[in-house]
Amino acid sequence: MTTETITADASGTFGLGDLPVHRIGFGTMRLTGSAAFHHGTPSDRQRSLAVLRKAVELGVNHIDTAAFYFSSLRSANELVNTALSPYPDDLVIATKVGPYRDYHGAWGTSARPDELRGHVEENLRQLGRDHLDLVYLRRMRQDSIAEHFGALAELRTAGLIRHLGISAVEPRHLTEALRIAPVVSVQNRYALDRPDPAGDELLRLCGEHGIAFVPFYAVAGEAGESGATAAHDDAVLSVARAHDVTPAQVRIAWTLHQGPHVLAIPGTGNPDHLTENVAAGALRLTTAELTRLDQARTQTT
Repeated sequence: MTTETITADASGTFGLGDLPVHRIGFGTMRLTGSAAFHHGTPSDRQRSLAVLRKAVELGVNHIDTAAFYFSSLRSANELVNTALSPYPDDLVIATKVGPYRDYHGAWGTSARPDELRGHVEENLRQLGRDHLDLVYLRRMRQDSIAEHFGALAELRTAGLIRHLGISAVEPRHLTEALRIAPVVSVQNRYALDRPDPAGDELLRLCGEHGIAFVPFYAVAGEAGESGATAAHDDAVLSVARAHDVTPAQVRIAWTLHQGPHVLAIPGTGNPDHLTENVAAGALRLTTAELTRLDQARTQTT
């Protein structure tokens, strides 16, 4: 599969509210080091900046980030600001609030509703923006998200946020949020090697409501924060060979095939992997291949 001239528009387009984006986006988590957060070694700054600029050159106009994406030397938001500001008019930057890490990288207590404005302001400062295009409330085990989501809805009314999303939620939380304010996107862990009935239901509900469904760790799979998985089953390897692509590209293509409202945000600090990830948006899987991949997924334990 030739990747050199394939750009993000090959993946199609979907709207985050009134903001159209290509269905292949870019996640910044892996820009800060060899693994997420405090894991691994810090990234090379110039290489990370080059990856961001190349992503935009390849037509990526949806970047997913967060203030808590940082390593001992690198901040994802600062890299985005340095590489891409002044931002292209069509670039949509999504961020997340709720979780908190201290300066040493340790996870602290998640934000109370009255602390979310501080999280939003910190993202605004780091990104150099006067408003945020899309802010996800990242649920941190609380049973109800109503009070937290309501606080973000107030910041939306105040003009600090354009659109709202929710992350790491169950189907009932989407219902809860929609009673408070419009939701344009749901971001949950969802991958080919992770059978997930609740995730499948959220995927369906988002489609019914015209809401984007944005899986994270779709390429990493069970490896999660450590990076892309190397554990590919026979179905993934067989489909990859048939199309002369990498297993990671098959995983991205499978993700996009789950519905026209599904967006992919694979992240990498490697410019070659970036090109491959964007090219995966043009990979069309046959019905037989999708059936085989789905069967392997449901048989995973």
